[in-house]
Amino acid sequence: MTKKQLFDERSNQLMKVLVESYIHDGLPVGSKALVESSGLKVSPATIRNIMSDLEKMGLIHAPHTSAGRVPTVQGYRLFVDSLLHVKQPDSSLLTSLTSQIQEANEQSKILENATEILSGMTQMAGLVVLPKKELVSLSQVEFIPLSNKRILAVLVQSDNEVQNRVLQTEQDYSLTQLQQMSHYLNTLLAGKSIKSVCQVLLQEMDNTRQQMDGMMRSAIEMASHAFAQHHEEQDDFMISGETNLMQYNDIANMDRMRQLFEAFHEKQHILSLLNQVSDAEGVQLFIGQESGYHPLDECSVVAAPYQIDGQSMGVLGVIGPTRMAYDKVIPIVDLTAKLLSSALNQEN
Repeated sequence: MTKKQLFDERSNQLMKVLVESYIHDGLPVGSKALVESSGLKVSPATIRNIMSDLEKMGLIHAPHTSAGRVPTVQGYRLFVDSLLHVKQPDSSLLTSLTSQIQEANEQSKILENATEILSGMTQMAGLVVLPKKELVSLSQVEFIPLSNKRILAVLVQSDNEVQNRVLQTEQDYSLTQLQQMSHYLNTLLAGKSIKSVCQVLLQEMDNTRQQMDGMMRSAIEMASHAFAQHHEEQDDFMISGETNLMQYNDIANMDRMRQLFEAFHEKQHILSLLNQVSDAEGVQLFIGQESGYHPLDECSVVAAPYQIDGQSMGVLGVIGPTRMAYDKVIPIVDLTAKLLSSALNQEN
């Protein structure tokens, strides 16, 4: 039986009003204020009894010696899952966001615009996980001769990103030889995902080792070196508006801010958290300790995946205090994810 089923209509209403009041004012909510705000025709004693029950269930608690109550992480979770009425963005917001995202014509700028939109609209930290490299496919490989037995490998991806790798070889190659190698590799690898390219190269080398001529073998060796460097690159995210978080008293003490900014710099744990959202549908929330990451204990993460050609490629979202206006933040994240997907598909 869920907590929602345990509640009667009065308890649901009081819990909803308490959370909304605390989000709005940032002050513990007392029984008198609940009587005035809830619209229920019940006595203060009844309100206190219901609040006592909510506290026993771990949904609210009294901070310090205050007579009022504030929601716990479990209380916020109940509120978001069962009691929240999300406000759909109006047409003017849709038009504005569409214009801001689509004004760029390069993928990196489109992603950067998305982070700035999220931070600007929510006044929190906005972030976008860059597209997963292993899901991007290869469009073209080109080799260009340089001096001193060096080769420039140019890797063109399906997301229009171009990666350049300088490779040191044991001999000089003519432009004609390098063009032949490029043609061979493009026939072999074009359209394959970056994740599978190294496997294809190894398999090709094993399958044709006896018949493979010197040119083919050199081409595969150079491609293997180029993609090995590519595979070693770490996932990353863009972030905007980190300093917005300093305005929230809930998280603005010096030690907590230091931990947050270190987490933004270190990235690994936040990336791991956001990657849990990559295969989900729609907006996902991590409230307070639900993240499992201590620097985010007093924060909420609202995130959603974005897609290219129907495949999840990354995640965007906002990080802010647990006392955030979920009814406004959730639709902004949802809409931005959809608009980002649309912009990237058009650009692609």
